Amino acid sequence: MDISRPDIKKKKIRRLWLIGGGWAVVLAVAAFFVMRLKPAAPEVDKATVWTDTVKRGPLLRQVRGPGTLVPREDRIRMIPSETDATVVRLRVLPGAKVEPDTVLIELVDPTLQQQLLDAQLQLKGAEADFINTRAKVQSDLMDQKASAATVVADHNQAKLQAATDKSLFDLGVISGLTYGASKGKADELQTRDDLEKQRLALNEKAIETQLAVQQTKVDQARALLALKQKQLDALSVRAGISGVLVELDHQVGEHVTAGTTLAKVVQPDQLKASLKIAETQARDIQIGQPAEIDTHNGVIPGKVMRIDPAVVNGTVTVDVELAGALPQGARPDLSVDGTIDLDRMKDVLYVGRPAFGNENSTISLFKLGADGKTAVRVPVKVGRASVNSIQVIEGLQDGDTVILSDMSRWDNTDRIRLD
Repeated sequence: MDISRPDIKKKKIRRLWLIGGGWAVVLAVAAFFVMRLKPAAPEVDKATVWTDTVKRGPLLRQVRGPGTLVPREDRIRMIPSETDATVVRLRVLPGAKVEPDTVLIELVDPTLQQQLLDAQLQLKGAEADFINTRAKVQSDLMDQKASAATVVADHNQAKLQAATDKSLFDLGVISGLTYGASKGKADELQTRDDLEKQRLALNEKAIETQLAVQQTKVDQARALLALKQKQLDALSVRAGISGVLVELDHQVGEHVTAGTTLAKVVQPDQLKASLKIAETQARDIQIGQPAEIDTHNGVIPGKVMRIDPAVVNGTVTVDVELAGALPQGARPDLSVDGTIDLDRMKDVLYVGRPAFGNENSTISLFKLGADGKTAVRVPVKVGRASVNSIQVIEGLQDGDTVILSDMSRWDNTDRIRLD
């Protein structure tokens, strides 16, 4: 017969609880240490990252921007229509070389020929009026001169008579009344002679004025005729300069109004580069700074000649005057890349420009360890930047190697492994 032992059962249950509690403590401690462990550093293919070594020395600051070759303003001729007309013939197509007398377009204006005829008739009428006026005033002037000559003769005769009567009066031959009468007549004719001379001078000036008025009408009619003739000649649109026709946007039968641009002729051997520089990089650009223009078929030296004061779509237009010979194939609207030298910094710490990060800021870069297989994120304070390099102020030393590639996918880790 079995004997019940409750104390043994209690001991067994207590032992089980102690064992379970011990395992729970062990598991908790293990979990604590596991949670304290750092995650393994992610691996990055070394061939996919771009690295550079920090250096010390002179740093040439540059800015770069795309652009196009454009004609210089003094080498462009925009040809406008001088009258309302209709295109009847295209003589030359864009891309052709032209000379000053090359006819590009032929226009027709039915009313211009009538206007030219009217201007010719107006000129003839004005010239006839001038001739008639000149004949009339000259005739009037001759009549006045004849009248003045009569007065002069009468005056001379009266003076002689007065002198004779004075001699006779002194001898007592004639009375004083007779002498006074002859002297008064001489004085009267003297006054009339003076008046006739003044009148003749005034009439001569008046004649000059009348002829000048008529001559002005003749000149106006002649100018109008010259204008109509010029407009008629302009219906045969000529290049005006030696160069290349680059624009001709009108078709046969199209009606154009006065002032409409008909064609554009440029001299392709006189070009400049128009660059688009990011507004954040354009603040240090100055007139006269040296530049290089890459046409993808040669590099042309130049210098900055103009900086647009306005910002358009986040860029500033900078015109570069080309100093060297143009390479073969250079032509208007050719896409180019331009580099402008800003200044040269002496004895500075610098590194290649990273994929992200602006100048005068603090950025984070992965610095390679001594073994070259690990990289640790470090904060780096950078200063002024160039096209391919940036100044290092704090955070790196000469000889350090850093990763410049885009590492944004590893923003959540401070250490990586390179394999």
